[in-house]
Amino acid sequence: MKSLGKHLIVELYDCDFDLINDVSQVEKILVEAVAISKATIVQPVFHQFSPHGVSGVVVIAESHFTIHTWPEYGYCALDIFTCGELIDSDASLAYLQKAFKAGSRSVMEIKRGVLNLPADRLRHKP
Repeated sequence: MKSLGKHLIVELYDCDFDLINDVSQVEKILVEAVAISKATIVQPVFHQFSPHGVSGVVVIAESHFTIHTWPEYGYCALDIFTCGELIDSDASLAYLQKAFKAGSRSVMEIKRGVLNLPADRLRHKP
């Protein structure tokens, strides 16, 4: 069934504490993941929490990539929401797992915007 977008709910486990607690590294990795996916960056925004943890979003023309880290648990929660058929979210996901040195991951895929329209009328923004 056609949909407007694909939303990946991603959990990364056993990640490197220092890496996922460094706002500049987390931003660099997430921005690179967006580039790998071939999405178009609109604007990144990231925040370092005290005593630890990072949250961030990379708004893309095709929707967004978000992250929140819990370094004390070695855990990252990510959302990768993309519209259209041209974005390679699987390549970016493989990169994210490797870059954050995750021991394992869990991924749930949700189709977004499943509308009761003929497939030829379901169009994505250019």
